[in-house]
Amino acid sequence: MLKSRFSVRTIIAFVHDVATVIIVWWLAYFFRFNFSIPSYYLAQLLEILPWIVPVQAGIFLWFGLYRGLWRYASFPDLKQIFLAVILGTLTVLLILWLLGVLGGGGVPRSVIILAPILLLLTMCGSRLLYRAWKERRWYGSGKRVLVLGAGSTAMSLVKALAISHDWHIVGMLDDNPKKLGVRLHGISVLGKINDLPHWVQKLDVAHAIIAMPSAPRLAHRRALEMCSAIGIKAMTVPSYVDVISGKTTISQIRDVELDDLLGRAPVVLDDEGLHGLLTGKTILVTGAGGSIGSELCRQIMSFKPDRLVLLELNEFALYSIEEEFRFSFPDISMSFVISDVKDQARLAQIFTQFHPAVVFHAAAYKHVPLMENENTWQAVLNNVKGTYTLARTAIDFGVEKFVLVSTDKAVNPVNVMGASKRLAEMVCQALQQFVLHSAKNGLPGEKKNTCFVMVRFGNVLGSTGSVIPKFRNQIAKGGPITITHPDITRYFMSISEAAQLVLQAGSMGGMKGGGEIFVLDMGDPVKIVDLAKDLIRLSGLNDEDIKIIYTGLRPGEKLHEELLAEDENTLPTPHVKLRITQVRQFDEQWLFALIAWLDKDSVLSDEKVKQQLAKWVPEYSSDK
Repeated sequence: MLKSRFSVRTIIAFVHDVATVIIVWWLAYFFRFNFSIPSYYLAQLLEILPWIVPVQAGIFLWFGLYRGLWRYASFPDLKQIFLAVILGTLTVLLILWLLGVLGGGGVPRSVIILAPILLLLTMCGSRLLYRAWKERRWYGSGKRVLVLGAGSTAMSLVKALAISHDWHIVGMLDDNPKKLGVRLHGISVLGKINDLPHWVQKLDVAHAIIAMPSAPRLAHRRALEMCSAIGIKAMTVPSYVDVISGKTTISQIRDVELDDLLGRAPVVLDDEGLHGLLTGKTILVTGAGGSIGSELCRQIMSFKPDRLVLLELNEFALYSIEEEFRFSFPDISMSFVISDVKDQARLAQIFTQFHPAVVFHAAAYKHVPLMENENTWQAVLNNVKGTYTLARTAIDFGVEKFVLVSTDKAVNPVNVMGASKRLAEMVCQALQQFVLHSAKNGLPGEKKNTCFVMVRFGNVLGSTGSVIPKFRNQIAKGGPITITHPDITRYFMSISEAAQLVLQAGSMGGMKGGGEIFVLDMGDPVKIVDLAKDLIRLSGLNDEDIKIIYTGLRPGEKLHEELLAEDENTLPTPHVKLRITQVRQFDEQWLFALIAWLDKDSVLSDEKVKQQLAKWVPEYSSDK
């Protein structure tokens, strides 16, 4: 503390201000007497300075003028100086009156007026000049950049980068005609965003920062395309959510990512409901080493569970997530367990040891072409029997909520993966009826109160097995990018948004008695070819550098995905991005027959699996 109060910088600043007091009083006399101070008044000045200087110095210290740094001098600092000078002047007047040197041959009134004015100007001016010098020295050394946008985010960015070593903002562009030609925080709004090529050439700029987070997706894409066409690097600002949560600051600009081009509004969570679901409880997540499972775990951690049990079959994936979580969340109890969700004995051991209150089931085989041939029976066993085994164990151990992570491929499925996930949904629906029946009949000694929730959504950017990592690898190798069909579309959202909405659906499950299937608002479908072109531009390349070729639809692949089957309707929920599907129910007899089929010891052929799936999932058709 003493070191901070009496640092070299503090001493230099204090000596500067004390010397300034002496100089301005001498200048006040000097100006009063036309640059030639009579000997009488010079003696008077030397007599009063030993009284004035300590008084002013003490007041400067009392006002805390040396707690900040001059390079960050701002209006609050200048306000403190003004108040210190005013109080110092009044105190000096009192002292001069007590010394009897006011009026009648005493200190001239013009000197009394002039001295504080000069003191105020000198103290404020020296600080502002020092800040300007530091900023000019740093500012001119950074990369020259144009800011696209002139709204509140751009203003915050300009202020934050004012003293940056890395960036030198040379102008802003905005489509609002009222802002054209205006100077904002010292930076001119040079023109409209379409004028970017002109100003890049004129100002010798190699970078542009897109600072308009509220603009629609098309505006971001247009800006990115323009930057790519003229060969400059596009950057962007952190998301609004990351800034207000304290994860980052507006000055930490980054490369444009695909998430930015989706243009999706931030998710507003019901924190109270999620705290009720997660805080202080033991939570179990299956598939915890996967992209969705691991992000669910990260999101859950912010709600301070009593313990998080991370279940994963893949040893390396579990090791990787353990390394991350032990470092990132040292204060929360965690257990990292290896298990197959089809292993009933191992699951019983885990549930006996930890007694989870909530289970998020994200483990699944989900790669469509891989599951379509040669692995069909394994897809059914893992996605359906694994879900049943885990869910039945959850019921037996009195789990409060069981949340199944499903997929839009379960809607009118045309592939084994989608059909197996739809069958997993149906298993959970039938188990919900079993729970309700058990509760109604009051079966003794059993806790049959588990609420089942299913969440159905589309693709997430960058998830394991998605097209994004594949496209990135193809671009890194120089192309070409392979796409199955020029018109193929998919629904996309970020991994973070998907995980947040899964949690939100989990907290809302049970509002219709349990067994609800929640459908996430996926926005508009995105053409895969547009996604590929965006990735090419984000890599600093263009369509000529990386070619796109079309290979034809793969086995089990739809041209367009759906979020609802033909016979399904939805009901609204309190959350704008979640709706509940109205689907047919399945009873216990149906479930017992299904499990009898799944318990066969033999391995079924692909053809036999598909025939049986068509029986169990009427909307499934491998011919679509």
